[in-house]
Amino acid sequence: MPEQATSDIGSNLAAVDEQIRAACSRCGREREEVTLVAVTKTRPVAQILNAYACGVRDFGENRVEEAEEKRPIFDEEGAGHHVAADPPRWHMIGHVQSRKAATAVAVSDLVHSVGSMRLARRLDRFAGEEQRILPVLLELNVSGEESKYGFPAADDQALKVFVDEIEELQEMEHLAVRGLMTMAPIVPDAEIARPVFRRLREVRDRLRERLPWSDWSELSMGMTDDYVVAIEEGATIIRVGRAIFGPADY
Repeated sequence: MPEQATSDIGSNLAAVDEQIRAACSRCGREREEVTLVAVTKTRPVAQILNAYACGVRDFGENRVEEAEEKRPIFDEEGAGHHVAADPPRWHMIGHVQSRKAATAVAVSDLVHSVGSMRLARRLDRFAGEEQRILPVLLELNVSGEESKYGFPAADDQALKVFVDEIEELQEMEHLAVRGLMTMAPIVPDAEIARPVFRRLREVRDRLRERLPWSDWSELSMGMTDDYVVAIEEGATIIRVGRAIFGPADY
């Protein structure tokens, strides 16, 4: 990739980092509390390697098939960047169909989008076959939108059902539940999404009291248009693509 493109990614990353630091400062948090996941959906491996060269170590893919295709190419082409000595972490942030659970386990270091017990059971099974423990986040549909995936959690009745349903997770030997994830509605003003982020944090705080078998430390929420508000509401992982790589070419 041309040197100018690398420079653009570096400049974009610096701008995003400045926004993260400012948001953390406003709410009394440390910059280190927020992990930036660079969303690489549709992005060529050359761009991902340039982001790696600029310091990014967390990459997020939306589709299992795309991650399966890119990871070996990244490893091969990344030899010159010594990626084997300092490998990135690959996050599966998009919806995972149950029939693709085995591949998701193979290509992911953290799965954000566990939105059903059926998927959780299959991930546990295939992680066991690989003799590993797979870190996961539980995806909650906090906004109540029918188009959103995840466990329903828009009201207290739905939340009660969710808490009862996930008790089974503590018996799964090959999954490690690290926290929660949500997708906020696409809105013209990030402030409109704030109640969704706040709701996820409040749910997390309640789960810490009721289900102490996990520390529920991670909150994956916020993307390019609303990650600043998400950080102010407690996000520990933000998923940013366009602000780093520029507009996607679909």
